[in-house]
Formats: sequence, structure tokens, C-alpha cells
Amino acid sequence: MMNYEIFKEVVKEKFMDYMPEKFKGMELVAEPVEKVNVTLDGIILREEGRNISPTIYINDMYKKYQECGDLEETLMAACDFMERAYEQTPVVDVDSIMRDANEKIVFQLINTEQNKTFLEQVPHREFQDLSIVYKVIISADKDAVQSSKITNEFAKRLGMSEEQLFKCAAENTRRLFPPVVRSMNDIMKEMFARDGMPQEIAEMMIAEIPPEQTMWVISNEKGINGAASMLYENELHELAESLESDLYILPSSVHEVIAVSS
Repeated sequence: MMNYEIFKEVVKEKFMDYMPEKFKGMELVAEPVEKVNVTLDGIILREEGRNISPTIYINDMYKKYQECGDLEETLMAACDFMERAYEQTPVVDVDSIMRDANEKIVFQLINTEQNKTFLEQVPHREFQDLSIVYKVIISADKDAVQSSKITNEFAKRLGMSEEQLFKCAAENTRRLFPPVVRSMNDIMKEMFARDGMPQEIAEMMIAEIPPEQTMWVISNEKGINGAASMLYENELHELAESLESDLYILPSSVHEVIAVSS
């Protein structure tokens, strides 16, 4: 079985051989992609006149290869995924994004220590041991959110300083992704109900815990990048007031944080 570095080179050489004929004129671009907490090896297909293309990751392809041990099967599966993703990705008018970007800029909280390289490329500000970074929303529905990170270069094109980005994002994030505070008990009961468990049994399994001993999940209505909701003090203040206690905030992921009574 090939190691990862050899596999990566083979993928770059062979990938287009397995793509349908209509993709043959496109250019395959393989490059590192800075994601939150990790750098991945991404693949995109570049087509003249198209501004946004889906990215798939060689890292994920290698996991598939390790599982099945078959290079051809791995490449066929990846190409099938790329074809479907490409057809589902909307053609985006960059000019329209630029025109009303100030209405679509939102922020996200990430770990500072784990994202030093990424933070060099983007406007940001520190918050405790975390960092606030920015994205512009391309499309959003009940199932998914498509966005693009705002890099230093993108911010320059927008003509916006970090201070301006923060001001826009503070208003837009609350409007587009309203903060939500829910008890862990309620979330667990919903999970059990989705699995078909009768309500009375779920109630028995999760004994009523006093509010001051309950864990509270802070996120947003979509549950995507919801950790940024902790930046809104009103919701935290109302929770603390109802518990008559200060709060400990425990970062859980970029999508949520946990609050417990002190």
C-alpha cells in the first residue's frame, strides 16, 4: 500500500483520467487548504469563467484507499463525488458579492494556538485565548451554508479594515444566525425521541436536574459556527440572571460552547 505522499502524487497524475468527458478541458489544481485547526491537501477543477468550484481533499481520499486497498475504486468514488458537487455548486457572481458584502459578513471563533498559520492570512482579533475571523455568506438554507473566508487580500478588495469587518459581522451574525441557549437535558431528550424512544422513558433516563446544575449549550439556530454566539453578552447575562450565578464557559467546538453555573 502506498504511503500518503506517493498516493498524493498519483492522485494528481491520474485524477482527470477518471473524470467524465465534459470535465476534460478543465485544469486540476492541487494545493494546501488552511482549515480551522488543520491544513489539508485540496483539489479543485478550474474552469474559465467560473469563480467558485467545490474542493475535495486528498486526505479523505487516502482514508478511503486505506479502507478498501483499491486505488481505482478510490479514484472513481472521488471523481463521482466531485462531479455531483460541481453540479450542485451555484455559479456565483463575484461582483454581486462585492456589492453587498457588508450585509453578509459574519464572524467565527477559532482556537488561536492551533491556527497560527491560518491567522497570518486573515484579518482577525483576539478574544481570550480564541480569535475572531470573518466569512462572507454566499448562500444559506435550512440544510447548508456556503461561505468564503475573508483573507487579507479579500478584505483589501472590499476596502474594509478589521474594525469595519467586526462592526458588520457583529450585526449580521446576530441577524443571520440568531443565538440560541438550550439545556443539555432538552437536547438529549430530542436525540432520544429521534431514535424512537418513548417520551416517558426518555424522561426517566434523564432525571430532572436543578437548573443550577445543568449544562447549557450556546450555539445558533443553524448549529453552524455557533461558538461565536458567546460574543453576545445579552444571552449570557440572561442565563446568569436566571441561574443567579456566574458562568463558566467551556469551548466545545467551533459550532457551540458549554456554559455551567459557577
